[in-house]
Amino acid sequence: QVQLAESGGGLVEPGGSLKLSCVASGRAFGGYSMGWFRQVPGKEREFVALISWSLKNIQYADSVKGRFTISRDNHKDTVYLQMNNLKIEDTAVYICGADYYGPGSRHPTDYEYWGQGTQVTVSS
Repeated sequence: QVQLAESGGGLVEPGGSLKLSCVASGRAFGGYSMGWFRQVPGKEREFVALISWSLKNIQYADSVKGRFTISRDNHKDTVYLQMNNLKIEDTAVYICGADYYGPGSRHPTDYEYWGQGTQVTVSS
């Protein structure tokens, strides 16, 4: 079992940047494929980015490609999401998920563990 805790959200103006972190505790972090998703009230959880445990599979949603970068530091048990050139439509709660030795998936149902999320608000 693993526990996840996100941080780094906040209020930023359009065009600004934020870096989110998701720290894992519990079972060995290196065996988890990690995903970032986002959710707004009344809508389904939306895929943002993923990075597999092997580092061989890294994917982004089309809406964030070229602006967001996912990375991980297994020594720190942490996955990051660097978000640049933020847009108003990026406003959401950002949530990280963990899938033990999964190949990496865009589907929330494939993830076994979730954090509580961190709020990102993009507004002028």
